[in-house]
Amino acid sequence: MRERQLRARDMLRGDLEGEELERYVEEGVLMTSFEKMLGWARSNSIFPLTFGLACCAIEGIPMSAVTARYDIARFGAEAGRASPRQADLIVLSGRVSIKMAPIVRRLYDQMLEPKWAMSMGACSSSGGMFANYAVVQGADKIMPIDVHVPGCPPRPEAVLYGFNKLQRKIQGNPDQGWRTRYNAQGTEEWARGGPRSEPSSEATEAYELARELIRA
Repeated sequence: MRERQLRARDMLRGDLEGEELERYVEEGVLMTSFEKMLGWARSNSIFPLTFGLACCAIEGIPMSAVTARYDIARFGAEAGRASPRQADLIVLSGRVSIKMAPIVRRLYDQMLEPKWAMSMGACSSSGGMFANYAVVQGADKIMPIDVHVPGCPPRPEAVLYGFNKLQRKIQGNPDQGWRTRYNAQGTEEWARGGPRSEPSSEATEAYELARELIRA
């Protein structure tokens, strides 16, 4: 520490020259773009909306994730906002009913720009066990969703992991999907067959072969 202080003093006096000055600049100056700096600042100063829909709210950012055990304050997101006009992240923690859908969309529209949304749990992501007319079968049908966190309910660790993925997305460096990362295109339930809705010939052959093995 004392050595760094002396070098800083010499730099201010103009005594550092040549290689010493270049080395001091390399060690003490960080070069980046304005967009990256802005993304870093935004990703580490998120104001989540204090909003919960159902039981998933107990595990997520409104409750468990802000406790000392998980401490989402490490990522600068502990300052919840009760007003959507002061928040930039909404966590849909629970099932979204048909009656609640327009209210959720209104809250999202009232939030600051840029804004993000996280779908937490199976119910808000896909309807979960509530496959009926009263529950929206996936929150992405009423509003854009940036991150889906599966589980019923997901653990607070999973919520923090999803939040970290959202941070990387805000910084402009989102994680690639696993199909892209592992070059696994064509491994869907029905192999790719173009824009057709019916299965491809390869998928049909594999299905028939599987049925023959079962009969045998």
